[in-house]
Amino acid sequence: MLTLGKAVFGFAALAACAQAGAVGRLVDLAVYDRTTQQELPVYRHEGRYYVAGQPGHRYQIQLRSHEDCRVLGVLSVDGVNVLSGDTADWSQSGYVLSPYAATDIAGWRKSLTEVADFVFADAARSYAARTGRPDNVGVIGMAVFLPPRMMRPLPMPMRPAPMAAPEAPIASLSEPAPAPPAPATESAARAVAKADAGGPLGTGHGERETSVVTTTDFERASSTPNEVITLYYDTRERLIAQGVIPGDVPPGRNRPDPFPGRFVPDPR
Repeated sequence: MLTLGKAVFGFAALAACAQAGAVGRLVDLAVYDRTTQQELPVYRHEGRYYVAGQPGHRYQIQLRSHEDCRVLGVLSVDGVNVLSGDTADWSQSGYVLSPYAATDIAGWRKSLTEVADFVFADAARSYAARTGRPDNVGVIGMAVFLPPRMMRPLPMPMRPAPMAAPEAPIASLSEPAPAPPAPATESAARAVAKADAGGPLGTGHGERETSVVTTTDFERASSTPNEVITLYYDTRERLIAQGVIPGDVPPGRNRPDPFPGRFVPDPR
C-alpha cells in the first residue's frame, strides 16, 4: 500500500456536494483539469456519473476522506491500476489516506518519487490501449476499504466492469509484478495533435513529475470493498451527443422558435 507523504497533504479541500464535481460516500472523488485549473463538473445520467475532458489537457484525481480512520483506495483509470499498471482488481495495492485527509493523484505511479501525468487523449493513444487493454477506456474507479474496527453492515456493492479480474497473480508491493512496457512519454501538445476530434477519450501516459509517497501496511476488514466509486468520462461533444449533457446553442445562433409569427405570409 502507499501512503502519501506530508508534503502532499497540503492541497485545497474538495467541495462536498456532487454538483461541484465530487462523487462518493466514504471518500469524495473529483477530477481537476490542471490545464484550465478548474474542477470538472459532474453530470448524472441514467444512474451514472460523467465528467467532460478535453484532449491534451493534464488532469488529476482529487480525493478527500470523510472517515475518522485510515482508509484504503484501490484506484484505477481505464481499467488499469494506477500504481502497478496491472489490469485493475480489488485485491491490489492502493493509496492509504489518513483520517479526514485530502490529496491529489496526478498520474501513473512510476516510483516512490515520480508519476507520469494523466493526460486526456484519444482512446487509441491511451495507456490502456497502447498496452493491449482498450476495453475499459473512459472510466475512473476506486474501491474503498475500511479497517476491521470500522467494519459495519453495508449493502454489498456490485462489481463494475472496469475493475476486471487480473490476468495473472498479483505480487505484493515488496515484490512487484512485472509491469507492461510503458509507452514513450509524450507532451500534452502531442496528445492534442494525435487526438481524433470525433473519437472517444482516454488517458495517456504523460510527462514525469515529482510525487513522493511512502509504503505502509493496511489490514482490510473484508475482501469486498465498503464502497465502489465509478466515474465515466469523455469529450463534451460526445457526452452531448449521448444526451448526458444538454446540448448547447452555438455562439451567435438563437434557438429555433416554433411560433415566430401569427399568420402565413405570401412567399417571395
